Amino acid sequence: MTQTKQHEQDVEVWVGKRFPLTIRRLGVNGHGIGYYKHKVCFVPGALPDEVVVAEVTRVLPRYLEAKIHRIRKKSRYRVTPRDAYADIAGGFELENLAYQQQLKFKRQVVLDSLEKFQPYGYRNYDVRPTIAAPEQYGYRNKAQFQVRMVNGKVAAGLYQPNSHTLVDMETCAVQMPRTMETVRAVVKMIEDLQIPVYDEKHNSGIIKTLAVRESCSTGEVQLTFITNSAKLPHKHTLLERIEKELPAVVSVMQNVNPGDTPLVWGEKMIHLAGKDSILESLMGLDFKLSARSFLQLNPEQTEVLYEEASKALELDKDDTLIDAYAGIGTIGLSLASRVKAVRGMEIIPEAVADANENAKLNNITNAKYEVGKAEEVLPRWQKEGLNFDALVVDPPRTGLDDQLIKQILKVKPRKFAYVSCGMASLARNLRRLTSVYHVDYIQPIDMMPQTARCEAVVKLSLRK
Repeated sequence: MTQTKQHEQDVEVWVGKRFPLTIRRLGVNGHGIGYYKHKVCFVPGALPDEVVVAEVTRVLPRYLEAKIHRIRKKSRYRVTPRDAYADIAGGFELENLAYQQQLKFKRQVVLDSLEKFQPYGYRNYDVRPTIAAPEQYGYRNKAQFQVRMVNGKVAAGLYQPNSHTLVDMETCAVQMPRTMETVRAVVKMIEDLQIPVYDEKHNSGIIKTLAVRESCSTGEVQLTFITNSAKLPHKHTLLERIEKELPAVVSVMQNVNPGDTPLVWGEKMIHLAGKDSILESLMGLDFKLSARSFLQLNPEQTEVLYEEASKALELDKDDTLIDAYAGIGTIGLSLASRVKAVRGMEIIPEAVADANENAKLNNITNAKYEVGKAEEVLPRWQKEGLNFDALVVDPPRTGLDDQLIKQILKVKPRKFAYVSCGMASLARNLRRLTSVYHVDYIQPIDMMPQTARCEAVVKLSLRK
């Protein structure tokens, strides 16, 4: 039974050891946290105030990881998950927690991040209650599932946390139903046609990942095969079956991403059938979505998020708005009617092409997007004489680039909204931004119910 032993701070523990554990709180990833002889122990699926018998799965110098062997005392907020694999696959961390408690947890993640990084004045920040999602299930418009052979069958799903062990998902309650119908139908086609799927161990096979996106407004579906090579065996038969069996799929693409890489997407796109994009509607506007374009996974809550960003900016008709990390232009274009001009930048060329096309699609003439990093494009625009009053940033989980922060502190736009999907990077960035800006409030928003993911909109104003 013993695979790993370690003796530290008078704690002798090994993989497989079991002990009673009281769960004190939830960690940032939604795992229960308890202390075994003063050593931190993370237990996925365990909830605050529960007493569990924990079974150690991993021993590390500073903490332990464990699984629930059994629950001695249940939380009154524990609920039965709809997904049978909620405890074994990533992406369902909070599905066993009552929804109102999920909302409280997400606000607490903001508070804990502020406490950790301690930006100026953080104890006095107005951190508001989390805005709930109207639908807690069936909201997710995109499935991005790995494809592998499991027990001799083609499987598509998500990995177990911290592993490459694939969980085959025949259903998924948080996904829009049509995305799952498409995934399962295509898995059957791959199996029927015996198209080789990717084998990580030997870096062989063809199909690595299926990406399926559904438009909430039109019902259109885009299917992308992410492959190990440009070769796609039985392509014509596969496309014929997709056209016949999946009429909602109006766009079929192939993305070539060769080799063993942590990146899901490669650079090369091949148009296989139908249109090269689908349409989604947000804030009364139509948006063209190409396969690699980023769009929030919850369309209904996305409109709430953008309205909160608009409130934080307090825009007027004389403002010039910079839309940094612009994606396909969804934030900037949705606010274009409220300002004099919108200028945006994004590093993915296809997304910028979509953003400019989306402006034309909606007869928006005061918005323009360019390819490039915000920290490089913004200084050039300023040298060219562009002055701006308002800034909205929606960076990746890693937060704002250091050079962009320097530019913001130098230019000091009056109106500034920070849309964040990473509370730790937000709090870390605020340490620098609060040398010039005051945090008026932080508004958490639940974009992804049943997960530990949290979004927030921060209203910042110049210090007086």
